[in-house]
Amino acid sequence: MSQIHNSNVPNYYVPHQSKWPIIATIAVVLLIYGMASMLHSSKMGESSALPSWIMLAGLGLTVYMIYGWFASVVKESRLGLYSHQLDKSFRLGMAWFIFSEVMFFAAFFGALFYVRTLAVPWLGGEGDKGISNLLWQDFSAQWPLLTNPDPETFPGPSGTIPAWQIPFLNTVILVTSSFTLTLAHHALKEDHRKKCILWLASTVALGIIFLGFQIHEYDEAYNSLQLTLSSGIYGSTFFMLTGFHGAHVTIGTIMLAVMLVRLTKGHFTKEKHFGFEAAAWYWHFVDVVWLLLFTFVYVL
Repeated sequence: MSQIHNSNVPNYYVPHQSKWPIIATIAVVLLIYGMASMLHSSKMGESSALPSWIMLAGLGLTVYMIYGWFASVVKESRLGLYSHQLDKSFRLGMAWFIFSEVMFFAAFFGALFYVRTLAVPWLGGEGDKGISNLLWQDFSAQWPLLTNPDPETFPGPSGTIPAWQIPFLNTVILVTSSFTLTLAHHALKEDHRKKCILWLASTVALGIIFLGFQIHEYDEAYNSLQLTLSSGIYGSTFFMLTGFHGAHVTIGTIMLAVMLVRLTKGHFTKEKHFGFEAAAWYWHFVDVVWLLLFTFVYVL
């Protein structure tokens, strides 16, 4: 975030009373309650529109809160109210946030590792718990798991997404986007604003193209391969990992688009642009996760 020098700024800025924390609390409560009510209604076979409206109200309030709160932070930064110590706090906060995201994906990669190297071989009769094969004696352990232990209850997919088609193309797109974003960052540090805008706009465009290809991939998986969340452990791990990554790409693209708008308004200087850097950190993290995902979900 840009910062205008002000010699009267105290060592640490104490913000004024704000409505945003209480709005965030209400939004999260509505969102979680609405989602839980939707799942409960679906399980019980009830047809009520109220849970959906509650969830949408929570989602709308969340978007309003995020926009308003970040707008306040940008305004305070532009007024020169933030000190070096607070800038350090922003950096530490973003670093811890990305670390929490690392652990989030580590949990899902851990589940994939457990299933592939332990659970499936056990069901196939291998390992110290190979006695599990007595549950489904005709089960043949393999990965990707296209024939489930109980195929009548959980029919498997008819095939998998070829790694060297859309997934590889999306890998090239995301790796390229990291380069264009790095070029944009260097241009900003050299105060070449037009070049920075050009490279950042290219990065946003690549993010949108990635999401377009992933939507096409999901359409093919559902309609041509019968690969769904209910098609067994392969389908559930596939969509959990790729779906959450797609959500993160969406968030990252929005963040970079906001930085692009701020750039056009002249908010950043070559010395002060942590808002841009924070979005860049997040985008590079998303790219690294995709490289791991491409390797362990699509290729191996």
